[in-house]
Amino acid sequence: MPRMNGLEVLLALKELNLQTRAIVMTAFENEEDIQRSMKAGARAYLLKDCPHQFLVDAIHRVYSGEVYLPPQVAQKLVDRMQKPQLSPRELEVLKAVAAGKSNKEIGVQLFISEGTVKTHVESLLNKLGAATRTSAVKAAARRGLVQMT
Repeated sequence: MPRMNGLEVLLALKELNLQTRAIVMTAFENEEDIQRSMKAGARAYLLKDCPHQFLVDAIHRVYSGEVYLPPQVAQKLVDRMQKPQLSPRELEVLKAVAAGKSNKEIGVQLFISEGTVKTHVESLLNKLGAATRTSAVKAAARRGLVQMT
């Protein structure tokens, strides 16, 4: 989509308070994208390679006012909801870690002490089930929390 991505469209529709029933069709099935889309107002979330019947069922159900999630998408959404959530500050620290910044650099960037950064990094490691900063970034990328460029 040339000017907006799907999530931005959903958020714009939500802001306009329209009674639109949107179906997301995407190649991305990470937990974060699914949750963000559903929170933004999607009524169905389908993968582009889904069986034809899934699309037909989704259209009928969404038109009738229901929500439609194929089993694999529903499972990912449930998995996401059951994992510990990162605080906004932890997410900022995570993005800085993913950018390769040291604890000292992160502290300067976020106006917090290096010790506070270390505390946030430890919390990130625990919440993401990671042993190292690198594995935390990989886990976060798989969940859609950070994007690797």
